[in-house]
Amino acid sequence: DVVIKEKGQLILVPRETPFSEIHLANMLTLARMGVTIMPAAPGFYHNPQCIDDLVDFMVARILDHLGIEHQLMQRWGYGEQ
Repeated sequence: DVVIKEKGQLILVPRETPFSEIHLANMLTLARMGVTIMPAAPGFYHNPQCIDDLVDFMVARILDHLGIEHQLMQRWGYGEQ
């Protein structure tokens, strides 16, 4: 509430699935307030070898969105090699 009120950056990472109508309505309300919704749904195109690779994927995406440098994996969508 305070982050929204003070117009800070808030990222919601829901992990429950499936989403109910209540979840979706609440996420839509939050998104309209400027909250970023990033479901904990890792990609598999990077060929993960273990659970830690999936966790690192999500953490790296969140850090990328916040502009925080990391060494977990290549940045998302920036074309770096």
